Amino acid sequence: MALDLSVDASAAKAATLPGKYLFGPVADFLMLGGSAFLILPILFLVPLEYEGLVAATMVVVAYLVNYPHFAHSYQIFYRNFGRKVRGNGYEKSLQLRYIFAGIVVPLIMAAFFAYGAARADTQLLGYAANAMFFFVGWHYVKQGYGMLMVDAVLKRKFFDNRDKKVLLVNSYVVWILAWLQTNTAVTQGRYYGLEYYTFAVPSWITNIALLAAVASTAATVLMLINRWHRNGHALPYNGIVAYVASLYLWILIARINPLWLLVVPALHSLQYLAVVWRYQTNVERDVADAAQNPQPKVLSFLGPLYRLRVLGFIVGGGALGYLGFWLMPMAMTALIPYDKQVLGSSLFFFIVLIFINVHHYFLDNVMWRRGNPEVSKYLFR
Repeated sequence: MALDLSVDASAAKAATLPGKYLFGPVADFLMLGGSAFLILPILFLVPLEYEGLVAATMVVVAYLVNYPHFAHSYQIFYRNFGRKVRGNGYEKSLQLRYIFAGIVVPLIMAAFFAYGAARADTQLLGYAANAMFFFVGWHYVKQGYGMLMVDAVLKRKFFDNRDKKVLLVNSYVVWILAWLQTNTAVTQGRYYGLEYYTFAVPSWITNIALLAAVASTAATVLMLINRWHRNGHALPYNGIVAYVASLYLWILIARINPLWLLVVPALHSLQYLAVVWRYQTNVERDVADAAQNPQPKVLSFLGPLYRLRVLGFIVGGGALGYLGFWLMPMAMTALIPYDKQVLGSSLFFFIVLIFINVHHYFLDNVMWRRGNPEVSKYLFR
């Protein structure tokens, strides 16, 4: 979700047009990040005796929402993949990015995990968990920035290139600070039965990152105030909510409450689904027979045919997610022998979860780039 859309010559004229929404003002607010500001305070009021129930519920909700979130990226990325690899309708740089993210990256990761599992190297595999946390944090802040750019275009409240640099620098600084805070000492934890390791980062480096984050946040606030004046006392507020939630609530203070750690993935996924479902709706509405009634007639209550296709896309994402996160690792555990005494009984759940999370970052970094013809054609209609 690293959209970087520049202000063009028609921006001043477009600013006079009414703003658009992905689904509506309230739905956009809640899905893009506003629900985080409502849920987090409630979690502090949950009595200790109910924490186990809430935690179990949040795990289920997170997985139900995360499944289609991850699967949709595969559905969109590998759609017409042969055309993307050939560069038919794509610039050379984007063609190479599709090849790298779609072919090279998964091959490298598959070789890494195969080597680590074959050698029963728990330390090597454990470092993959830390790498996942690294890329997940990066992905979260880039998605928050992307959501702000999407809402800015929809509302015709644009940011110039200097504003975008301020937003991006702040995103990276906050993300680096959050990652460093988890690596202030060499520690050891367990993730799906395997131990993972953090790195010994000197405290003075973390302190420098903290000062940089404070400074970049202050610069961002000043920039937004200036932009508010220049945009006629208006801003893409839902996009700003998404940006703030992604950087500060979901990354920087994610460990403020143990239950919050369980809720954050679901909220991040919901933010992603808001854009993907809008995008896919526009894709399906562009098909020639989109306005026709579905067949058989018993499905007519769904409305035009494009709605049925969008529903099929969502259901397919849920099924693909279940296949990837549960059925595939279960089958691999049953069929592929390995040293369970050293690597535990959940090795393939560990591998699949890290593989999908890391690969998801690379997929999104290609799909939602400026210059991708599908983005400009379908996302803002």
